[in-house]
Amino acid sequence: MDRFQEMQAFVRVADLCNFSQAARDLLMPPTTVTNLIKRMETRLGARLLERTTRRVRLTPDGQVYLQRCVRLLADLEEAEGAFLNSAPKGLLRVNGHGTLAKVLVMPGLPGFLKS
Repeated sequence: MDRFQEMQAFVRVADLCNFSQAARDLLMPPTTVTNLIKRMETRLGARLLERTTRRVRLTPDGQVYLQRCVRLLADLEEAEGAFLNSAPKGLLRVNGHGTLAKVLVMPGLPGFLKS
């Protein structure tokens, strides 16, 4: 599991103030979400969430880190979206024998140009 998965879990827990609901949203067991947050806090050397039996809330460090995580995750989603949702672009050159081009390439060009 990577840092982005830790960030996703942290952001979801912070949004919902609940580990179980965050785990459900992320389709993970609650123990996995708990372990992701613990590992993140250990790596950072900072407590990000205050946990009691009744509630979860952000610490001051958690508030600062949450803003950065939200920004980073949005940037990642935007970067991936630029490639996943983009239409093909650029110059396409096709070289083929006359008969081959007439039979195979030419019939497909109108559909290709529309897309």
